[in-house]
Amino acid sequence: MIKRKSLKLIFVLLIVFNNPFSYAQQELTSSENFHKTSGDLLVGLLPALSLTSSFIWKDGQKGTLQFSESLISTIAITWGLKLLIDKERPNGESLNSFPSGHTSVSFASAAFIQRRYGWEYGAPAYVLAGYVGFSRIKAKKHDSIDVIAGAIIGTGMSYIFTKPFNLENKLAVSPSFFDDTPTLKFTYVFK
Repeated sequence: MIKRKSLKLIFVLLIVFNNPFSYAQQELTSSENFHKTSGDLLVGLLPALSLTSSFIWKDGQKGTLQFSESLISTIAITWGLKLLIDKERPNGESLNSFPSGHTSVSFASAAFIQRRYGWEYGAPAYVLAGYVGFSRIKAKKHDSIDVIAGAIIGTGMSYIFTKPFNLENKLAVSPSFFDDTPTLKFTYVFK
């Protein structure tokens, strides 16, 4: 069960990552705006899912620490490079285009899920992270080199800090009988 303190942390993360609730009220008048809005929503959702997964599969909160280290490192490197390089965005609105922060955060989240829980969970997360990168290009906020760099940074940081979680030790399948009928018994150990 997720504790009240954990819910507060998830709420704070959603606000920190571009306040996705404010984007839901924007009028979708063009393809660019749709992609920007959906990418903005996903950049808040992916870290929230990653953090929530570390509360669901408990192991002394090592997952929470690993995700925090990955995310903080990803954000620090991304913003350090943005300030150092100061590249103009394709739409000409502002500077700090390289690398894509949305993409680096999304890929850090997807890589955390994949590295920690395996490709079964990671593949859909990578698809969503890839869409975030695509949305940044489509909305003319970044070009492909910005997005690729963001993906490399986010994935790299999660691979450095995240250790695989052994789900097999928590889930056991064994043959059993119920009223003389052969069945399979699934046991999940909550620690």
